Amino acid sequence: MLFEDKKFVIYDGAMGTMLQKSGLKPGERSDLMNIHCPDAVENVHRLYVEAGSDIIGTNTFGANAMNLEGTGYTPEEIISAAVAIAKRASNGRAKISLDMGPTGKLLAPMGDLEVEKAYALFKQQAIAGAQAEVDYVSIETMSDLEEMKAAILAVREHTDLGVLATMTFTKSGCTFMGCTPEDFARTAQDMGVLAVGLNCSLEPQEMFETAQKMAAATTLPLIIKPNAGLPVSEVGSYDTGPDEFVQQMLPFAEIGAKLIGGCCGTTPEYISKLKKAFECL
Repeated sequence: MLFEDKKFVIYDGAMGTMLQKSGLKPGERSDLMNIHCPDAVENVHRLYVEAGSDIIGTNTFGANAMNLEGTGYTPEEIISAAVAIAKRASNGRAKISLDMGPTGKLLAPMGDLEVEKAYALFKQQAIAGAQAEVDYVSIETMSDLEEMKAAILAVREHTDLGVLATMTFTKSGCTFMGCTPEDFARTAQDMGVLAVGLNCSLEPQEMFETAQKMAAATTLPLIIKPNAGLPVSEVGSYDTGPDEFVQQMLPFAEIGAKLIGGCCGTTPEYISKLKKAFECL
């Protein structure tokens, strides 16, 4: 069940741009900080919990075996460490969701990654998350519906974890790979996910029309996690401030949004103000 007692569920905000402010340099892997700088990761999680997040996502966005090749670490090691950090920070105050992003490769025939390989990568991550006893799996920032389907199947077929699924859309209303919000919503609902939605790429007002189309195609609750506008520096600063971000987010409450949070550029201040605003609705 997905917080049946709550009208709105507050997600967390950005992890990567927050870690940049803690010393993560451009090009460095944020998931390795679970091993080398666990206190910095734990502090980010704790700030989001204190800001009012009901769900926090683990620092594991790209932690699949293909991406980790050459680092000396396995997905199991990174995910186990990440979940332990998130649990320490939460201390029972928020649910933990395994954050699982795209592989970073195009699936065949557009690219050279076979869907079976992608499925195997997601399966390994999902099982590691289940063994670490997360509460959910958040599959996010996908642009290829086939890759999303592989990830959902891997989680659903090898764990009992609920899936929260989001794709990233352009201003045109489709993903980079041409998936429409309606196709995604219907497919994900048929595959048994708990909630569907949009994350990354755009600020709130830029994804509203796409979210409306998604809402019309599904009975599932919506997840809305936009960016804080556009980056204005190399250390995680973005051009849409927390007050403007919250004002742009409020209309989503009228179209079925239930899980509310932020993506790149958002901080605990954004989440705190978001929670206070949605508590008044």
